[in-house]
Amino acid sequence: MKKVVMGNHAVSYGVRASEAKVISAYPITPQTHVVELLSELVANGEIDAKFIKVESEHSAMAACVGASAAGSRAFTATSSQGLLLMTEMLHWAVGARLPIVLTNVNRAIGPPWSIWTDQNDSLSMRDVGWIQIYCESNQETQDAIPQAFKIAEEVQLPVMLVLDAFFLSHTYEIVDLLDVEKVREFLPPYNPELKIDPADPHSFGNLASADYYMELRYMIEEAMDEARGIIKRVGREFGEHFGRHYGMVVPYRCDDADVILVTSGTVASTTRAVIDEMRDEGIKIGALKIRVLRPFPFKEVSEVLCSAKKVAVLDRNISFGNHGIFYQEVKSALYGKTDIPILGYILGLGGRDVTPKVIREVADKAIKDKNPEPYINWIGVKK
Repeated sequence: MKKVVMGNHAVSYGVRASEAKVISAYPITPQTHVVELLSELVANGEIDAKFIKVESEHSAMAACVGASAAGSRAFTATSSQGLLLMTEMLHWAVGARLPIVLTNVNRAIGPPWSIWTDQNDSLSMRDVGWIQIYCESNQETQDAIPQAFKIAEEVQLPVMLVLDAFFLSHTYEIVDLLDVEKVREFLPPYNPELKIDPADPHSFGNLASADYYMELRYMIEEAMDEARGIIKRVGREFGEHFGRHYGMVVPYRCDDADVILVTSGTVASTTRAVIDEMRDEGIKIGALKIRVLRPFPFKEVSEVLCSAKKVAVLDRNISFGNHGIFYQEVKSALYGKTDIPILGYILGLGGRDVTPKVIREVADKAIKDKNPEPYINWIGVKK
C-alpha cells in the first residue's frame, strides 16, 4: 500500500513491519514523531511490543541493551544531544554484541542550540563500532529498518540508521509501505542462541583481563569486516522480495566522468539533478553516494573514483583541526591507488540549504581548482 508519509513516520512503519518487541525512547526534536507514532501503534495493538518510557536517552539505550541481552528485538530513536547522552551505552551495545537498531535524525550539536541538520552527531560515533547507514529518501528510510535488523542479528553488531533533520524527517513523500507478512518471510523472528534466561544460565558482562580483552576487540573488527558482504547480500535479498535493491554505494553517471562529486544523505538527490544539468552542457561529471559509512566500503569507493581525473567530497560536517569526515574516509580509501587530486568542501552546517546552485558552485570550483589539497574549502560562509 502506498501512502504519503513524513520521514519520521517511514521509520515507525519500518519498525512495525520488522516486529520489534521492545521500543524505548526519550523525545527530542526532530525525531519525536518516530516514537510518538510507535507508542500509538503499540497502544492500539498494531505492534505486539513493550514500549518503555524513560527519563533520558541514556536510559533508553540501557533499556534496549537489557531487552536485547534477554533475546528481544529492540529499537530506539534519537538525535544530536540525545545521541551524545547515550554514548556510554552505545559502546556497551557493541562490546556486548547486541543487535539493536537505532535511528538517529541528524541534528547539529549545540551550543549554540540548533534543531537543524548536519552530520556531526552521528559521525562523532563513527569509531564506536556501530554499523552506520545514511538514508536519502523516505522510502529508503523505511526499507532500511528490516534490513538493519537482519544485518545486525547476523553479525551481532548494532546498526545506526541516519537521516537528515527536516529534509527527510519532516518532509512528506510517497512510500510503498511494507507488508508485515511479507517482511516476515524476509526477516525471521529473532531467537539468539545465547540470552539472559534463568532456565539456561550463562554469564554476561564480566571483567575481562588483558589475556582476553584484545581478542574480544579483534572479534568485533572481524564481524565488522564480515558485515561488508552481509550488507550487500541483504540488500540483494530485499530487492528480490520487494523490488528495491540497496548497496554500499550508489554511483551516478560515473563511467566516463572526469570529475566525480562524493555525497551522502539527501544532498545526493540534489547533486544528481546538477549532474544531469552539467552533462547537458557537455561536461563529463558524475556523482557517488556513500550509503554505508561503517564498515567503510573501501573497495567500492576506489573502484568508482580511481577512473576519474579529480574527486570532490561534499561534507555536511567538520572534524575541527582536520577536514570533512567523508573527505578523510575517501582519502584513506584512495591512498596508494591513485594520485588524482581529492578536494574537500564543507557546506550545509546547521541546516543551511544545499541547493542546486550551491552544488553547481562546488562543481565549478572543483573543475577549476588546480592546487586544492592543503586547505579546507568552505562554501557559503559569511565573512
